[in-house]
Amino acid sequence: MRARLSLLAAARSAPLLDARFDDDRPLDPTGWRAVQRAAPALVSLAGAELRYCSPSLGCRETGRALGLTPLAQPALRDCDMGRWHGRTLREVTAGEPDAVATWLGDPHAAPHGGESLAAFVSRVGMWLDTRPWEEDGWIVAVAEPDVVRAVLCHALTATPAPYWHLDIQPLSVTTLTGRAGDWSLTMT
Repeated sequence: MRARLSLLAAARSAPLLDARFDDDRPLDPTGWRAVQRAAPALVSLAGAELRYCSPSLGCRETGRALGLTPLAQPALRDCDMGRWHGRTLREVTAGEPDAVATWLGDPHAAPHGGESLAAFVSRVGMWLDTRPWEEDGWIVAVAEPDVVRAVLCHALTATPAPYWHLDIQPLSVTTLTGRAGDWSLTMT
């Protein structure tokens, strides 16, 4: 049985330099315009049998704006960043440079008191592995780029190390085909 999962990265909710850990802000005007421009190319995603999203406001708004009416999945939430929640990387690096270096260098470290990268990848991987796949079924999930990166690390049975080298752009679609433990990445 081969299934298909299309991961749609949510539209932008903040300028890059103002991106914050566990950012739950609504789409910004640039994000809304991008969704409107991309909608014709993404309309086919509404044909998926199951449509999910991260519980964040930006992911829910992206999904609704595209007519997907996705069901929020708590397991697709962004990484729990503990005491760094709501702060920018620049702010955290200025105050805790050693902790940031540890977090970036050790996927099992959680100096912020939240979830380690390895635990995050494992959580979203568990979600992927427990989907109710039907023969030739198709699932769409709207998620933050970080969640898409975590799903890819798990699906491709990679260590969390490549996570930092995957560049997922807003409104990009990444597709996996296969089944639990045997996924292939399709780039279109």
